[in-house]
Amino acid sequence: MEQYTLPANNRPAIHLTAGECDALSELALSAEHRDPHSSAMLLAELYRAELCEPGELPEQTVAMNSRIDFIDEGTGARRTVQLVYPRDADIAAGRVSILTPIGAGLIGMTAGSSIRWPDRDGHDRLLRIVSVTPPGEG
Repeated sequence: MEQYTLPANNRPAIHLTAGECDALSELALSAEHRDPHSSAMLLAELYRAELCEPGELPEQTVAMNSRIDFIDEGTGARRTVQLVYPRDADIAAGRVSILTPIGAGLIGMTAGSSIRWPDRDGHDRLLRIVSVTPPGEG
């Protein structure tokens, strides 16, 4: 499997529930043959996540099915996306798969934090989370 790492100073703390981390690990491992790069990126993020009990995640933490409002600091572009499983992805509807570079970069982040993260073309982007709407709200 392809290894993927980013310098530690570009990686803010991320938080996940153990159940979600397990489910995403299984998904990433099942996808490593068809999409080794995205799988490796996601696994690297899951490996460093701080695990929390359900209900103990910090406020405005990106979880699956959250809506995330973020800014690409390099371009000033502001986007709102929903982070979803691959089967529910629809970029035209703003539903981004966890098995994309942006999806792997957003999981577990909290509002106000930033991460330097590569896009699909391998160009680094500085993404700043503006707000997170939990699943089922908004």
